[in-house]
Amino acid sequence: MDNKIRNSSDYSHCRPGVADKLTTSVDAVEVARWQKQGRKTLGSALSSTRLQIERRTRQIYNLLTNEGFTAVADRVRAKAVDWIKPRKFTWEVRPEDVIAADLERRPLNCLLPIVADQPIMINWVMVPAGPGSGGHTTISRIIRYLQAKGHKNRVYFYDPYGGDQKYYEHLARQHYGITCEIGWVRNGMSDAHAVVATSWPSAYAVYNAGTAGKRFYFVQDYEPYFYPVGTNSALAENTYRMGFHGITAGRWLADKLSREFGMDTDSFPFGCDTARYHYEASARRSGIAFYARPETPRRAVELGLLALELFAKRQPGIELHLFGTDMAGTSLKFIDHGVASPEKLNDVYNSCRAGLALSLTNVSLVPHEMLACGCIPVVNDAGHNRMVLDNPYVRYAPLTPSGLAAALDDVVCAPDADAHSKRAAASVLTMSWDTAGAAVEEALYRSLLRAN
Repeated sequence: MDNKIRNSSDYSHCRPGVADKLTTSVDAVEVARWQKQGRKTLGSALSSTRLQIERRTRQIYNLLTNEGFTAVADRVRAKAVDWIKPRKFTWEVRPEDVIAADLERRPLNCLLPIVADQPIMINWVMVPAGPGSGGHTTISRIIRYLQAKGHKNRVYFYDPYGGDQKYYEHLARQHYGITCEIGWVRNGMSDAHAVVATSWPSAYAVYNAGTAGKRFYFVQDYEPYFYPVGTNSALAENTYRMGFHGITAGRWLADKLSREFGMDTDSFPFGCDTARYHYEASARRSGIAFYARPETPRRAVELGLLALELFAKRQPGIELHLFGTDMAGTSLKFIDHGVASPEKLNDVYNSCRAGLALSLTNVSLVPHEMLACGCIPVVNDAGHNRMVLDNPYVRYAPLTPSGLAAALDDVVCAPDADAHSKRAAASVLTMSWDTAGAAVEEALYRSLLRAN
């Protein structure tokens, strides 16, 4: 037999009959080898499956024992959400608008002539919102103020998701009190003295529009912080390089955008709706109010809940009131107010000695609302909070569960708590959204006159 055979299946050189026997023998060996390999693979797969089943069984048992059925249900929901969510990137701005926004070649927008103290035309470009948006509430307050001063406003919605136009117009009028003309960017904008972006997606629409008018940016928070470092954070940051004149909620944003991006900025002070939020002398104050919105990560809800757990162990007789969203399923014992109306919140604040309102970026409207009702807000100690709140009755605390719990404990145990509450409410009586509106009006006039 030729000992130079290179292919075990090639026996063409053998005598008839011998090749058949050899082939049959080799085939049997091959089959046996594959069967053995198959049994080994199947055994390995079964072993791995058994290990995973045992692991998941122990995990579920531990969760049920230590945290209850809710914890198991939460894990199942989280896995389900991860499974069904889109695998592709979700654009919050139309990609074609990003491509069109060449920041190296800024468009030269025509300017309409302006006369000091004469009414001006303002286009507001915003993403449509459902009920309860604090940012849209502030914008609508400013629009109403300017409208009352004789200026003409138009609202243009920018919606990359293709929402229903009539529905969002209805919400804008019913929930935010917008009475001016409402249109959609996709249908084009009329010329105006000022064209105002109100969020980072809308900034791309304002940048690309051929509409006449000086560009402004109504900035209420540092929106790159809303995302992990990635495409959305980069796209949001780039809007501060578009050359708009910034009008910001509070001085912190004005300083940050001017310092880091060279933007021309003005700021307006936070207002407080003291007609809706007010001190009630007859109220019995004993609880703690917590602004809890887990869907808004910058409000650090998880840290707040840990702080309340520590506080509840120290003060088990004090009621905890949560508001902002439906918090059902949390192990903490509390009264859940969900998405509450201003009238309901006024009652909640007046029933509480202290409130917890955390913010990792620009502050929300909540601390001032609490103050107006005599509820002492405990906030995380940060430069942006101190600069914007600027109130001696705000209690600052380290952003740790123990630090926040200790501050809440100090407030509720203070010997002069009633008098302190009354003084705190008096400290914001002069705060008005008219003051904020006047600051915006002045900033618009000053910038427009300088441009002309």
